[in-house]
Amino acid sequence: MDWIQLAMAIGKKQDVALIFKDNAHYRLWYESSTRRDFMSNNGRPLSPHLSIYRWPITMTTSILHRATGVALSVGFIVLTAWLFGAAMGAELYTVFLSYMNSIIGRALLIGWSFAFFFHLSNGVRHLVWDSGRGFEKSTANASAWFVLILAVILTALFWWIRL
Repeated sequence: MDWIQLAMAIGKKQDVALIFKDNAHYRLWYESSTRRDFMSNNGRPLSPHLSIYRWPITMTTSILHRATGVALSVGFIVLTAWLFGAAMGAELYTVFLSYMNSIIGRALLIGWSFAFFFHLSNGVRHLVWDSGRGFEKSTANASAWFVLILAVILTALFWWIRL
């Protein structure tokens, strides 16, 4: 069935489908009622459905790379507050250190160090990709796991040496 027949079948004598010819392609615009009828899924589940879809590790690291970039941006604000506190005197610096030495402060610092190590490792992975290597599915999956595990190890080593 071509686009004109489809528009005529859906339109049902209503002036809801406009057909424009552009380089042998037809574009159809439907009003909301016709679009709902045309786009209905007939009771089928949405795809990919969350209950059956498993995120690939490469997608997880892509999302995590963006999230760690945002986290590092927030961390730079805290770094600026630390430098500001140090510049303003011992009293303000002591207040800042008391916040950062709390359980929440320590958790944030550990999270920011993980974000740093992950973002750094994944950035090196992207540099390798820029050279044209590592795009095979098995290589991309292996490098994603390597980056994730390396970030955890580097974070643990950093905090083990620091304490």
